[in-house]
Amino acid sequence: MTDARLEIAAGFATAQGPKPDNQDFGGVHLGTATEQREHGVVAVIADGVSGSKAGRAAAELTTRSFIDGYLDQNPLNGIAANGIKALRGFNRWLHSRGKIDPAMEAAATTFTALILRGREATALHVGDSRAWHFRDGVLTRLTEDHTRAQAGMGHVLYRAVGIEADVKLDVRHVGLQPHDRLLLTTDGAHGLLSDEAIVRLLGRRGSPDADAKAIVAAATEAGTRDNATAIVIDVVQTGAPDWEAITAEAEGLVIQPPPEVGDNVDGFHLTRLVADGRYTRLFLARDTLAKDGLGDAGAVVLKFPKTAVVSERGARIAFLREAFIGRRIDSPHVGRVLTLETGRQGRLYIVQPFYAGTTLHRRLAEDGPPEIAPGIDIALKLARGVAALHRAGVTHRDIKPDNVILEADGGLKLVDLGVARLRRAEEFAEAEAPGTPGFKAPEMFDGEVGDAATDQFALGVTLYRLFTKTYPWGEVDPSDAPRFDKAPTPPSRHRPDMPAWLDAAILRAIAPNRDDRFDDVEELIRVLETGSAAAAPPPRTLSLIERDPVRFWQGVSLLLVVLLAISLATR
Repeated sequence: MTDARLEIAAGFATAQGPKPDNQDFGGVHLGTATEQREHGVVAVIADGVSGSKAGRAAAELTTRSFIDGYLDQNPLNGIAANGIKALRGFNRWLHSRGKIDPAMEAAATTFTALILRGREATALHVGDSRAWHFRDGVLTRLTEDHTRAQAGMGHVLYRAVGIEADVKLDVRHVGLQPHDRLLLTTDGAHGLLSDEAIVRLLGRRGSPDADAKAIVAAATEAGTRDNATAIVIDVVQTGAPDWEAITAEAEGLVIQPPPEVGDNVDGFHLTRLVADGRYTRLFLARDTLAKDGLGDAGAVVLKFPKTAVVSERGARIAFLREAFIGRRIDSPHVGRVLTLETGRQGRLYIVQPFYAGTTLHRRLAEDGPPEIAPGIDIALKLARGVAALHRAGVTHRDIKPDNVILEADGGLKLVDLGVARLRRAEEFAEAEAPGTPGFKAPEMFDGEVGDAATDQFALGVTLYRLFTKTYPWGEVDPSDAPRFDKAPTPPSRHRPDMPAWLDAAILRAIAPNRDDRFDDVEELIRVLETGSAAAAPPPRTLSLIERDPVRFWQGVSLLLVVLLAISLATR
């Protein structure tokens, strides 16, 4: 197993030139090791439009706001999506300030960013600053200038940050190799230098700082009439291949038949079989390499794939997906995945914390549905876990009581992310489609791969079972879809003590027509929170006729017989 980590060196240079001030701004954000792994290295260059006021302020604010906004996004969403989102909000603000603030009238700036993560660089660009890639003596421009094509109008921008209410960014990806060089320049630098001159300067292979200064100096000597800025980045070592910095961990890991209780795998002693499902086998294990090696501190759960049922490709993608999501979703209601020491893992499996407790499925089988108030507490925790996944752009696609762990301390964990849908991750083949028939939304039976609305449906069915122990459309054959052409039975039919608002909320979540469901799970959470605070009745003792109508009417009949006997005896 490789331990690749992106390593770069960067240099920066700028010159004011004959201008009264320097309206260029740029920088490289290296960040912490965690930021580099999740978000990457961020380099930005911006050139304030000189024909407007506050050009320097626009360039600097754009650069700083973009870096802060990008790092605030969830890395699961992807580099380009996070970068575009980070800049759009600031662009709207700058555009509006340029209209109402005399000191920032028509403020605008070019913008070019390079985000390096894993083995790829992503260029985000608007304006006429430029990004370049240099390898083996070949210089490739990664951006196109957004300037007028007419003669004498080459300096006039038609796209830049702040010019319009919405900004459109060009996006380009380029693979990285060790010894690659990346370059960012403003037009004061590249406007006076030919591509051949830039190749010669980059080919000197001095330090990034020295070569950035050489580029700016060459532009100054050539007589530039503008500010000139250059950022040079050397790729010393590439990181893990990026679908999301996890796939490197599976390179070289073989897929073997599942082990048995008593086996030892990479220092984990398998002590008990937890679950033997169709696609995976789970074991409770003791980490013999942990510091104490005993007790709960060394207790973990290992999940192994079954390739006899799912293809090797499907198993690998599923385990990579679960490993990535489980390490990055920050929610107390979503199960985690642990990271092993480099070089320890010799085959494909994932390691999860051991959550002491039982599944919701088993709790319902043994104890039946809970009272309304504790049931709402479980529903809220589960819904919050689902919402945390959705905020990160992840669809679970197999929400059901078997995948909900009720912890002994009152906590809850939504687990089994092996079929979750993650942006840019490969999907299962049709024969390996995710989901459990009794919990799948109607559109999934028609080919929908699963999204937040189908997750909400599965969550609603799970809540229906939580309170009733049955299904909305009756018991479901594993190979058949429910009869969605008929209305589901209201859960209150099975639970006379269920408040009307909760009955309505569950029915809305499981509406066969997706447009009739809640807008999102967050809305369902608000209903549960509001209802539990204001409308959930305290647990009450059911009357005899509600608890046992047969005994009630037997008692009534007996009483009538006694009264009849008394009446006959007194005549």
